[in-house]
Amino acid sequence: MIDDLFEKDKKKDLSRMPLAARMAPRGLEEFVGQEKILGKGKLLRRVIELDKTGSIILFGPPGCGKSALAKVIANQTGGFFQEINAVISGVEELRKISKQAEQRWVISGKKTILLVDEIHHFNRSQQDALLPDVEKGNLVLIGITTENPYFYVNAALVSRSQVFEFKSLQEKDLEFVLKKALADEERGFGRLAVKIEEAAANHLVKVANGDARKMLNALELAVLSTKPDKKGMINIDLAVAEESIQKKAIVYDKKDDQHYDTISAFIKSMRGSDPDATLYWLAKMVYGGEDPRFIARRIAICAAEDVGNADPLALVIANSAFQIVELVGMPEGRIPLAQAAVYVACAPKSNASYLGIEQALGDIEKGELLEVPNHLKDANMDREQLGHGQGYKYPHDFPGGYVAQEYLPKKKKYYQPKDIGFEKKIKERLKKD
Repeated sequence: MIDDLFEKDKKKDLSRMPLAARMAPRGLEEFVGQEKILGKGKLLRRVIELDKTGSIILFGPPGCGKSALAKVIANQTGGFFQEINAVISGVEELRKISKQAEQRWVISGKKTILLVDEIHHFNRSQQDALLPDVEKGNLVLIGITTENPYFYVNAALVSRSQVFEFKSLQEKDLEFVLKKALADEERGFGRLAVKIEEAAANHLVKVANGDARKMLNALELAVLSTKPDKKGMINIDLAVAEESIQKKAIVYDKKDDQHYDTISAFIKSMRGSDPDATLYWLAKMVYGGEDPRFIARRIAICAAEDVGNADPLALVIANSAFQIVELVGMPEGRIPLAQAAVYVACAPKSNASYLGIEQALGDIEKGELLEVPNHLKDANMDREQLGHGQGYKYPHDFPGGYVAQEYLPKKKKYYQPKDIGFEKKIKERLKKD
């Protein structure tokens, strides 16, 4: 009788939970994604299966499984599991948890696993309060954060923990989660008659951009807000999916011609010095879920190929944007991408460096292989016998750091700077020399 009541309460609690929480994996066998750290035989999987988890910090973008894994550990551990959120918890609560953990160990021999969600919100004194207990093993810490812990978490705390980086879920992972949510009779919508169009399902997967929670929240909203037809079927079409996830479907597939056509238009707009068109094509790629690193690489190539030495700072800014995108991720990464793209679009243009290397490569491909002049050869060996390096003039020994001497055995002209931007100054200097 008591068991029946417990089961009823359990089902009642389950029905109050949002779909994303209900579909959270209960064990490692249900966990989707993160194969590089949780695949068969991987370290993290082994320690969880053996209930030997030490202090760990899990970081990565939202909806990729960090909290879900923490709950899996809670379900599988024989220890006492406690959860707090760094946004609302303070030092006093940590001290109380620490004291209880010590008593628990003395009385029952049970370890205490403390999950700290959004650990990056703890200030230095709060993080320092955790250190002694983590170091002594009084508490096993599971820290969860969307920020890079090497920047936002106390270095001493990081050094006492294993850090695991979670990646955004792949589309195949999200497709699996979506199908499971629709089929699961206990936790999902398996008991309802739900039919989702392929275009609608694809839209939810793509727009979620690796975030399973975002996708499941949208699916739940779509199902609960759609009236069944006369046959009792809940039909989820593309329009419903767009409304539920609050994002319109656009014709942009990272694997088809739209991908290549859009990036081509983006590059040609930067090359053509049109910042408005540049921003539009950038926005289309960002909205369509294009890999921001791919976009950043194309901006850097354009800065080198089309701007070149007319404005050498363009390549510096493009490279900085790439590094910042790697550091902060999306959606904030769109801002440095926009800045770099606009700078490249507005910069003076010269492809002289690009044309120069192409011409030099063309000569080599045609078999024009020139011997290194004797005075330019390495003087560390064969200087006495063969005269390597003899006669070389060190430019810094001469006024202006320049001296006329031959650097090619045959006269060649590869780099021809233009009368544009900073390259105009380079051209004038080369003429004087």
